[in-house]
Formats: sequence, structure tokens, C-alpha cells
Amino acid sequence: MKKLNTILSGVDIVSINGDENISVNSITADSRKVEAGSVFVAVKGVSADGNDFIDAAIEKDAAVVICEKGFSGDRKNTVIVSVKDSASALGIIAHNFYDKPSYQLKLIGITGTNGKTTTATLSYHLFEQLGFNTGLISTVENKIHNTTIPSTHTTPDPVQLNKLLADMVSAGCDYAFMEVSSHAAHQKRIAGLHFTGGVFTNISHDHLDYHKTFDEYIAAKKSFFDNLSVEAFALINADDKRGNILLQNCKAAHRTFSVKGNGDFTCRIKENNITGLVLNLDGTEFHTSLVGEFNTWNILAVYSIARLLGFDKAQVLTTLSKLSPVEGRFDVVYSLKDKLTGVIDYAHTPDAVEKILTTLRSSVKLSQKIITVIGCGGDRDKTKRPVMAKVAASLSDKTILTSDNPRSEIPETIIAEMQKGIDGELIKKVIAITDRKEAIKTAVMLAQTNDVILVAGKGHEKYQEIKGIKYLFDDKQVLIETFKTLSR
Repeated sequence: MKKLNTILSGVDIVSINGDENISVNSITADSRKVEAGSVFVAVKGVSADGNDFIDAAIEKDAAVVICEKGFSGDRKNTVIVSVKDSASALGIIAHNFYDKPSYQLKLIGITGTNGKTTTATLSYHLFEQLGFNTGLISTVENKIHNTTIPSTHTTPDPVQLNKLLADMVSAGCDYAFMEVSSHAAHQKRIAGLHFTGGVFTNISHDHLDYHKTFDEYIAAKKSFFDNLSVEAFALINADDKRGNILLQNCKAAHRTFSVKGNGDFTCRIKENNITGLVLNLDGTEFHTSLVGEFNTWNILAVYSIARLLGFDKAQVLTTLSKLSPVEGRFDVVYSLKDKLTGVIDYAHTPDAVEKILTTLRSSVKLSQKIITVIGCGGDRDKTKRPVMAKVAASLSDKTILTSDNPRSEIPETIIAEMQKGIDGELIKKVIAITDRKEAIKTAVMLAQTNDVILVAGKGHEKYQEIKGIKYLFDDKQVLIETFKTLSR
């Protein structure tokens, strides 16, 4: 139980109608979860407006309703708090309710189009190996030291998020690494949190179905850095020309990392092949089993974070070299009998597809063909569909266009939109197979000895969403089983 006036600390309040000293037992923005003693925060979302459910919350005996517009109906005994921004208020209230957990550990937020999951997950494993109880909030999974909690969103809603952080504090976690999505920043899910540091990996074409323009997408990322405190650090990928934009108005200490140029932390590639990387990392030769030029930035970001948190260079490099790739991120499986290599990757933007295929092309022999299986998600940014298909076809020897998560859309329509990016000589290299399992099987049947099969777009996901239903589907397991059943 918490006193209302305590959890309202820091909220921009317009008025309070009722007793601000009452006790409350829970917080929710979902009227269906309201119970006696709850605080209901009316937030206008993408598909629903919480203000439409204030009456329902009051009927379920909500102790408090927080809204922007006030409320003129029958409020019974419910306290009505009018605020300037209910989305921001929800984050601040949740943080207060759970005793401000972000102040009780060192919280690092990681944002960017690509590399968030790998950077956050490697950081989690690094600090666990360094001997600390550590938390992780990511697209793949959430972890509280050794306990794994399934992930439903890249960044959870404010109540879930602060509950997770509070549980991390209770479990003795000293550090937590968290992906910060552009949606979360724009929707103010991270309002009220205190970050020890913020990290920018890169930015490219994505989520324009939500943000509408690329400038709005950048602005959402920038808002995260705008709100960092003067005691925090802002670590930016200096090789991305938009990094400096994010630092405008940022009060935190500015730090940079670079693979191509100059930065506070630098790295250069010495060897890059299908078995791993050899790097000159901050002046020291460094070996890792992570594959691909793009992972150089992820590794350097993780190293930079650890150094900014005060850890010894040699200790960090030694521990970092032992870490394994993240599930669904350049995840390699083999068919030893047929000498085929399969790569499963979450790449679902044109930039990510280009990076992984460029990496594969530079890592294999000229005689080895690359066969790519790829689709695009439904109910998401449609403008990237033809671009992704063109990139895949241009850098692959054979490309199979297929379903990803079609969601409410017709898979064949999505594939047809992808095909608009295929013209000229590329047409001969592309086929379309709607059924994803059949597409993977076909890729294996087309492959010859030593060829490489890339299955892109879903990575770690264990499902395929079709017409609102999530069916079990695991790219990696399907590929492994296909290797076994179609063994020559």
C-alpha cells in the first residue's frame, strides 16, 4: 500500500478532487484490471483512449482516476486527479509506487534501429561473468539474475517495467541493461526512470508505420537522450552521422565509439570470417566467436559501457572474449553430412539485411552460394518491403520471398509488395513460396555442398502470427529438422 500524495511526487498536477492522503494498492492503465483500491490512469493509446473507460474504472471501485481532461460524471468516492500529461504521469507514478528502483541500481538504456538486443544481452552476460547479479530487459527475454521471464514487448509498459526493476533490486542486482524502443520513448513508458547511461547503436529505416516520418523516428530516439541527467553518460556510435543530432540538448557526458573513425573508444577489424572476428580493440588484439562486421560495433559498445562504468580494460576484454552469440542473431547451425551452413537472423530492416548479407558474402568463398529466405511483417511499415526484397536479391544467389508474421494481412499481398522491388536481372534469382516452412525446405533442397542458407526476419521468435493467432514456429528448429530429413 502507498499513500496517493507520495506516488504523485514529481507529477505535473493541474488539480486534485478528493483526499490525496488515501492509500492505494495497485496501478493500471487497463480498466479491466481495476479493483478496489486501484489507481486507474487514463492514457490515450494507439488503438484505444483510456478516457473512454473512466466510468468503468469507477464502477469497479477505483480509488483514484488520473486523467488529463478532468471528469464531470459521477465519481462516487473516487479521487480525480487532473494532470498535464497522463502518459508521463503513469511512468512517474509507477516508479514512485515501486520505491524508485532505478535509483537503487545502475540502469543502462540502449536504443537504435539495430544492435539493441545484442548489445543489451552481451552486457548482461558480461556483468554476470564479472560476478554481479544483473538484470536484462530485452526483445528476446527479461532476466533477473538467473531467473528468466518471457518478454512480450521490447520495452514493457511502465507498471511492468518498474515492477521488473523492483524485483531486480530485491534480487540484489547491481546493474540492469535495457532496450529502449522508439515506441517506448514516444509513449513515455520510461518516464520517471533514472538512467546511469544511454547508448545509441545506429539508426536506419524502420517503424515508419508508427512514426510516419524519419524525422519523427529520430525525434523519438532523441527524447531519450534529452532526458538523461547531468550525472549520466551518453555513449554514441560516431560512425552514424545522425549520432550528433541525438546529443543536441543532452545534459549527460558525451562519449563516442567508432569502428571507422575516431572516438573515445575505437576498434578495427583484423580478420572477419564465418568462425568469428579478430579485432584491434582499444589497442589490444581481441578474438571473439561473434561473426560479422556489424557485430564489431556491438562488441565495442559493450566494451565502452563497461569501461565507462569503471571496469579494468584487461578484465573486460578477457571476459568479453568468452561470450557466445545471442540467440537469433547470426545464429549458425550446420548440416555436417551435406556441408551446409544455416544462419538464422532477426534482420528485418533493409539496413540489417544488407549488413548480414554483406558479412556473409565477405566471409564465404566465391564458389559458395548464398540462398536467402525472407519475408516482411504484416501491419507494419509497408515502404520497406520492396527495398528489403531488392537488397536480399541483389546480395544473394537465390532469394525466396515468403511469409514472416503476416498478422492481419494476406501473406500473398505482402509478398506482392516485396516483388515490386525486384526488376531486371534480379527476377531470375527470386521465387515466392508463401508457406515459410516450405520456403525453408526449398532453400535446403536448392543448396549444394558448402552453400549458405540465410533465414532472415524472425530470429529468436518461437511463433508465427497469422490472423491474430500465434502458431508455434521456430526458424532454427525448422532448419535443423530440415537438414536432418533432407539429408542427401
